[in-house]
Amino acid sequence: MTAPTDVKQTGARHGAPATGLPSPVVPTRARRNPALRVLAESADLALRNLLHLRRTPGLLITCLVEPVLYAMLIGYVFGNSLGGPAYRSYMVGGLLAQTVAFTTTFTTLGLARDLEQGMVDRFRALPISRVALLLGRTTSDLATCVASVAVTTMCGLLMGWRPHTGPFEVATGVLLALLFSFAMSWIGVFVALIAPNTQVAGSLGLIWLFPATFVSSAFVSGSSLPGPLSALAAWNPITSLAGALRQLFGNTPPPGFRVQQDWPAQHPALYTTACSVLLIAVFGTLSTWRYRTRTSR
Repeated sequence: MTAPTDVKQTGARHGAPATGLPSPVVPTRARRNPALRVLAESADLALRNLLHLRRTPGLLITCLVEPVLYAMLIGYVFGNSLGGPAYRSYMVGGLLAQTVAFTTTFTTLGLARDLEQGMVDRFRALPISRVALLLGRTTSDLATCVASVAVTTMCGLLMGWRPHTGPFEVATGVLLALLFSFAMSWIGVFVALIAPNTQVAGSLGLIWLFPATFVSSAFVSGSSLPGPLSALAAWNPITSLAGALRQLFGNTPPPGFRVQQDWPAQHPALYTTACSVLLIAVFGTLSTWRYRTRTSR
């Protein structure tokens, strides 16, 4: 019968009344505020995801090698017939847009693997917010996207690309690309939650992404596409992101390269920002709903 005595002594040391009952734990500010609590839990889970990459380095290597392969393939295999050095300098904006869009597959595979291995069930047993798990995944993949953007930028510099604007415009372009990457990650979260396993998630994550990337003005002029594909390319947010990056970097199209003149092409940064916010709102809501329905079974 020593437990009550120990409790009394413990309460006395901390200035609590010696009533024989455990003294209440005073929550920190982050725990009292629901928003700060979600942010703190998301940061912990994001750090967990980044540390987990040490056990699965293949995912990180793939994320860093893909930009190099696309830069070599598009810049030198197709680039010589599209304008040579002038085209390779102009295509870097599209290459960056493709790189941040493909972050979606990284998110899809990472979350699908956690679902299949039972890690999500373990997290459900903890007193953490459901949104924190999804936000932690998208945040950690945003950090991985920074590395992919750095590799893509290095490839562009080696191919002769140079920005012709100031550091403020360049930084704005990078932040806009990361915002779009964060928005695309939420699509990857939703795809992972609706897929029954990792293999299906990987297929679903790519089956729509390739058409979305190449039916755009990222690498060719959207006006050269036939029929309704031209209009689809004009309003594709990947087109507007590529156009915004080219404007912010001061990269002009090569001779003979027809540029679309639709509203998104005239306001690419505004349109990309609006699309990113809309994607986060829609797929963030859908992902949270799907996560609750899937993990409640």
